[in-house]
Amino acid sequence: MAPSAAPEIEWRKLRADQLRELAQSDAVVIVPVGALEQHGPHLPVEVDSMLGEQVALRTARAMAAKGEPVVVLPMLWTGISEHHMSFGGTVSLDLPTFSAVIEGICKSLARHGFRRIALLNAHGGNENGLRCITDELTPKLRLPIVQLTYWNAAAEPIAAILETQASIGHACEAETAMMMAVRPELVATDRIAMAKANSTPDVSDIVGGGVYRWRTIGAMSSSGVVGNPEAASPEKGNRLFDAIAATLADKLCNAELWALPWDAERLA
Repeated sequence: MAPSAAPEIEWRKLRADQLRELAQSDAVVIVPVGALEQHGPHLPVEVDSMLGEQVALRTARAMAAKGEPVVVLPMLWTGISEHHMSFGGTVSLDLPTFSAVIEGICKSLARHGFRRIALLNAHGGNENGLRCITDELTPKLRLPIVQLTYWNAAAEPIAAILETQASIGHACEAETAMMMAVRPELVATDRIAMAKANSTPDVSDIVGGGVYRWRTIGAMSSSGVVGNPEAASPEKGNRLFDAIAATLADKLCNAELWALPWDAERLA
């Protein structure tokens, strides 16, 4: 007997009746959120959205292989990127607009009967906003919304693979490697050396942790790069994708994550 085909996990490729069935099966909906912004002298502006979509799709396929019903929305390709505007090529939303878009998406999902929503973030500038949005939407929609930024949720396996960085930066060893793995034709390898730049200390380098200041990327790095793209390779990019997808799939397939009590009023 021929093996059954893998289930379709892309929302945009499914019919409305198939999506109604997924809602009835309590499928997890992954909402990937990215950005459109400068990525140094060697990478295209859509890096965060391209990589975030790949992470979401690979995670969903790993979840489906475990028998978990799951579907992935198309990538939300713009987010909060004011700190990149000085380099050009960036499209940014303000927080109220960004929040309204995320709320509209989640409201639509809830109206269709989906009860498990994961906001999968692929851009650091979105993180604070998405955390606040999750705090507001969870009681508003009465849903246990999960928010995760992929390099934080998979920090340990990422750190074990990277050689010159402790974590993912910007247009760095990791992002360059991942782009080499999936879209090598968009990586200007002859310009990677231009990523070396004058840089300024981080706030934590001056006063230690626990203190925050908003700063533009241009004020941190004259090239718009934070990290070391010279250490990138396609092989490293594939290893990163595999490790990230496996880690996120394990976490999102954990039934206790979704069953964990979140509202004291509902327990009373």
